[in-house]
Amino acid sequence: MILYGTAVLAVCLLVGKALGGLLGLLVGVDADVGGVGFAMILLLFASGWMRSKGLLPKPTERGMLFWSGMYIPIVVAMAAIQNVKGALTGGPMAITAGLAATAICMALIPAIAKIGAPSEPLPPLTAAERAEED
Repeated sequence: MILYGTAVLAVCLLVGKALGGLLGLLVGVDADVGGVGFAMILLLFASGWMRSKGLLPKPTERGMLFWSGMYIPIVVAMAAIQNVKGALTGGPMAITAGLAATAICMALIPAIAKIGAPSEPLPPLTAAERAEED
């Protein structure tokens, strides 16, 4: 069952990379533009849909959660291979765009945090649930 979660992630990655390549062609860039981001968005929608239909047993969800948790290190590794020197020497526009996007995201954090009504904290795990986690 854990492999099914990995398979869902793999399908999302393949579709996301295809969408990123298509977007790159549409904007005239010979590169994948946002393929991993599209993949993670697809994974969120797929897991939400599967959960609502009762198609997401715990082991499958664990497989998806494991690889979803690997997302940040993968993005860091991908960023490490980008042409940072080219972006820095390409002019101040690249730096300005990066700083502006970062500032906008940081400014939106309080607004996004206020979305939705406050909810009660989750109850503590029972002994059976703790045993199931191990």
